[in-house]
Amino acid sequence: MGLKQTFERAHSVEQAQQPSVGLVGFGGFGRLIARELAQGNKLTICDPLYSRAVLPDGQRLTLQGLAEVAQSDIVILAVPVSAMAHVCRVLAPHLRPGTLVVDVGSVKVAPMQDMQRLLPAHVEILGTHPLFGPQSARSGIAGHKIALCPVRGSKWRRVAAVLRRRGLQVLVTSAQDHDRELAVVQGLTHMIGKVLSDLGPMPERLTTASFDLLREAVRMVQDDPPTVLHAIEVANPYAAEVRNAFFERAEELKAQFEAHPEVGQTVPAS
Repeated sequence: MGLKQTFERAHSVEQAQQPSVGLVGFGGFGRLIARELAQGNKLTICDPLYSRAVLPDGQRLTLQGLAEVAQSDIVILAVPVSAMAHVCRVLAPHLRPGTLVVDVGSVKVAPMQDMQRLLPAHVEILGTHPLFGPQSARSGIAGHKIALCPVRGSKWRRVAAVLRRRGLQVLVTSAQDHDRELAVVQGLTHMIGKVLSDLGPMPERLTTASFDLLREAVRMVQDDPPTVLHAIEVANPYAAEVRNAFFERAEELKAQFEAHPEVGQTVPAS
């Protein structure tokens, strides 16, 4: 066997060993996942809102029905948190034993409960939250963080190893701990970003380094769909407590400023 044939055979064996991946959802984050998995993986996509699946570089991907996508070794649910229960109900009858079902939502407690309750016992379940998005990962995912919330089965360990090889920082946690921390990390960031964005154009000329960082944070979240903001602020069971504490403190500061308008004023020279 010649050198060329040897490499071709090795490549075909490697391809055969790659798990097939089914992606449910081709929205903003679904497209980011597809971009990262399109090379070297057997990837099929299901999203009834799209008649074709095309990446920014022009690469066309295979669109199939949910029943066909469910036959993949790994099924990734890139759907809104509010749609998770419905998708799981429809998906459940088509899943093969041993399939790993993964979600990528911003909230973990409720979706993980839906997946455990509605998916068959013969599949494995892994909750994930990539702590980045299409804006922050537009140049690549290496160096970013991803949270893993193992629920059922052991295949998540292989997934974690693959993610580390792709340059991601893997953080293993529980659904409850994830939502508690993200109630602050995302809950406040997205809320403040939404408020500042609604105030209108932000200054661009006379700015400070700290303001430039704030403006960049707003830019990263201002184009998120309403479903993302709803999940972060409403579906997270710990978000309301953090949000209320923030507004209470803001009201206290407002009251201080209004009660003592003279504070900070220059005292005229005698």
